Formats: sequence, structure tokens, C-alpha cells
Amino acid sequence: MNANAHAIDAASGDDAGIWLKILSKYRQPHSGRSVFELLVTVFPFAVFWAGAYISVFQGFWPGLILVLPAAAFLLRLFMIQHDCGHGSFFGRRRLDTWTGRVIGVLTLTPYDYWRRAHAGHHASAGNLDERGVGDITTLTVAEYYSLSWSRRLAYRLYRHPLVMFGVGPAWLFLLKQRLPFGMMGSGVMPWMSTMATNLAVAILTVLMIWAVGLIPFLLIHLPVVLIAGAAGVWLFYVQHQFEETHWSKTAEWQFPEAALHGASHYDLPPVLRWMTGNIGVHHVHHLSSRIPYYRLPEVLRDHPELGDIGRITLWQSLQCVRLVLWDERSGKLVSFRDAAKVARPPGCGLNPRTQP
Repeated sequence: MNANAHAIDAASGDDAGIWLKILSKYRQPHSGRSVFELLVTVFPFAVFWAGAYISVFQGFWPGLILVLPAAAFLLRLFMIQHDCGHGSFFGRRRLDTWTGRVIGVLTLTPYDYWRRAHAGHHASAGNLDERGVGDITTLTVAEYYSLSWSRRLAYRLYRHPLVMFGVGPAWLFLLKQRLPFGMMGSGVMPWMSTMATNLAVAILTVLMIWAVGLIPFLLIHLPVVLIAGAAGVWLFYVQHQFEETHWSKTAEWQFPEAALHGASHYDLPPVLRWMTGNIGVHHVHHLSSRIPYYRLPEVLRDHPELGDIGRITLWQSLQCVRLVLWDERSGKLVSFRDAAKVARPPGCGLNPRTQP
């Protein structure tokens, strides 16, 4: 069987592991391109931030609209930090590490703490027995109906869009990441990373407030951080929370299959694709995380059969918000309403439609 035939079989899920070899040639970053990507992200972010400040200083309040592009470029900076965490941006550990640490001060994300948690996510994504490591909490239908009414209500609140994409990002970036929750026993590095980032953030905040004033700083930077954070959480959400995603128990779980079919291909318009660092090509990223984000389009160009695996459009992604429970019988994510049609809470014989 020739290479193309192997690729077709792999794309259909018959032999997803073959892609590990096929994609290995894309893992080498180009130093010049990496520097260019960093510059065309940092400078626009600084320019839009400064433009918003000048507008406030001049009393031209409509100029605050510039916080939107500033937030977009802060999100793109996080994508660079993300690649650094995988060692794929420069391909040099020390350079990637320090680039990620510096960017982490702007994104309020302690680099070493986040890198370890994110590595856990990549190692266990799609494994029903290892949920909760750097991912969004997802219950099965059976698990949900085994809970008390109060815990079911709590899960419903957690999965509500206003909490998931409003309160959640604020909690995550402003509060949760100030301490290495979940890694208290993982050595000293998560603590050092978190505390060093907190100190650097505090120093930078004091300097910025001294330079521009407290009110302008809050009017500009707080919305920038919260908008970028909400967009980042949304991207992470739709990259794994889609109807045809893949979950399985440890006995059946295989990394190549889970990576290729448990992450989506979020097919965004070109401008959004560039702004989000091609993170929408998430199934390829999960299968071979050492590929620099700027080389992911090469993969789809050379292997177009990958483009249809887990593909969701911008419009389709909006419908993913209602998918909240994993139905092990159908092998799909379902809504609360659909779950009520296929499950009954244990005991009592009550109709799930009457339950929270």
C-alpha cells in the first residue's frame, strides 16, 4: 500500500497512528519566521493599547473600541506562549521557556505551571478515566443522573454560557492562576513560576498605573484581559466540546485515535485563523504538538483529507454550547434535553424531564 493510501486509511480512523510518522517532517520551526510572528503580534498589541490610552486621555471615549483589537493581539500572544509550552515556537528549550515566561506576565498565565497542566491535558484528552486535567469538566449522562439535585444544578450553572464564557475567564485569569491549584504536590517549579509571574504582574501593574493613571489603566487593560480570556476559553471549548468528539475508557483509549478524532478542526475565516494562530487545526496539533502553529496550514495543504475530520464551521460552533453531557451509548455529546430522552435517574422511577 502506498503512502497516500495509508493516509486515507488514517484519516478515516482505521489507522490514526500512521499520522505520527507522516506529520514528523513539519515539526521543525523556522527561526526567522518565529521572530517575525512575535514582532507582528507584540507591536500591534502595544499600538492598539497606546491608541486606547490616547483616546481616553483626550476624552475621545469612542476610541475605547481599540480595546477589541488589543484583546485580539493579546490572544495571539497567548497562542505564541502556547507554542512555547510545546517547545515548538523556536525549537530551543531555553529560548521557548523564557519567551513563554515573559508573555505569561501579559497574559496573566504562569508559564511553567500552565505548561505542566497543559501537558497533562494532551496526555489524557478523550480518556473518560482521566478527566479534569487542564480541561473542561464533562460528565456522562449516567454520572449526571446519579448526582443529587443540588449537584446537578451546580453542573448546569457551570455549563451555562454566562458562567463558562463570562465569569469563568475572569475567575481563571484574575484569581485561579494566582496560585498553582491542583499542583501543590508537583514540586517547587509550579510555585516558583506562579509567584514570579505574580510579582512581575504586580510590578508591571504599578508602573503602568504610575504612567497612565489608575482609571485609564482599569478602563483599558481590564477589558483587554477579560475579552482575550473569554475568547481563549471559547476556542478551547469548541476544540473539544463538539458532537462527534471522541471519549473512551482507558482500556480502549489510544492516543492517536483520541488526538485525531477528539479535537476539532475549527474552520475559521482567514482573518480569525491568522489571529488565533491556526489553533483551530486542533486535531493536527493534538496529534503532533511540536508542529509550529504557522506550519499547520502546510499540513492541510499537503494532506487535504485531514481537513474534513472533526470539521466545524463558525456557525456550527455556536450550536456546540448546548452539548453538555457525554452519551456513552451513542458515542456523542448531547444536550440536557436529549439526555433526558435516554436516561432515568436511579431509583424512584422519576422522569428526568422533571429533574434539574
